[in-house]
Amino acid sequence: MFEGMGNMSEMLKGFEQNAQKFKEELAAKTFSVKAGGGMIELTLNGNGEVIDLNIDDELLEDKDSLQILLIGAINDANKMVQQNQQQAAMGMLGGINPFGGVK
Repeated sequence: MFEGMGNMSEMLKGFEQNAQKFKEELAAKTFSVKAGGGMIELTLNGNGEVIDLNIDDELLEDKDSLQILLIGAINDANKMVQQNQQQAAMGMLGGINPFGGVK
């Protein structure tokens, strides 16, 4: 009844190693966006953490514009990270789409 359990533990170990590698690969990627014609430049890593932010000095005197451009840049960067995570997860699953068959 339990004769295949050895293979199962090896599969789980392999899955854990792949998951760790997957996390490391995501963290190593960077995603950059510009807003306001380059007045705001924002860079996130693959985990969605902000790793760089540049704000043009002109925006420091216009709080409303600064807020609007920052919100837009953050939202755009987060979308890029999420799309990348989804694509990477699909690749890790071998193209199997759990929501609708094979991709």
